[in-house]
Amino acid sequence: MFTGIVETTGIVAGIEQEGTNLTFRIESTMAPELKIDQSVSHNGVCLTVTSLDDKGYTVTAVDETLKKTNLGLLRTGDRVNLERCMPATGRFDGHIVQGHVDQTGICTNIEDLNGSWLFDFRYEPVPEGVDEKDRNITVEKGSICINGVSLTVFNSRDDSFRVTIIPYTYEHTSFSQLQVGDMVNLEFDVVGKYIKKMLAGYR
Repeated sequence: MFTGIVETTGIVAGIEQEGTNLTFRIESTMAPELKIDQSVSHNGVCLTVTSLDDKGYTVTAVDETLKKTNLGLLRTGDRVNLERCMPATGRFDGHIVQGHVDQTGICTNIEDLNGSWLFDFRYEPVPEGVDEKDRNITVEKGSICINGVSLTVFNSRDDSFRVTIIPYTYEHTSFSQLQVGDMVNLEFDVVGKYIKKMLAGYR
């Protein structure tokens, strides 16, 4: 489990295809603190460390993960947001994040407010194979995880929403490299998903 508070970023140093899977070599200052079999969030996707050294480590994304996230679009040199799993003694500075991406979205607009940035995102209301009644939703002032970053939603619509990015988040995550048209990973609020599922039985 994660909180969506990015600890640091890493650089994709290498990509190797193994059948339908992709193995990524990630170089990061976090590497010396990791261990094999540890779970790490990469742009919001929970992946397991399979090998490591002082400069970096490797993780593998299987075909199902590549189909549901933007990891398959990563290229050598790209920057990714990293977060280790939440320690039992820690504080929830963000919100409950599982590292299980629900679907992707597209950045549709970026507005520089000279001190903060507004980002607009659109997502397909109903992912392929999902019933209309089970589609993902946001709520005003609710939580959303974008590429592993915990953020507050406003301008919530059926298939779009807006977030504000403060300078610290902009500088210390991959948001500074995000452009209009880029695909992002979205994980919707797990508490909201459970409530929505329970209420569906009363319809």
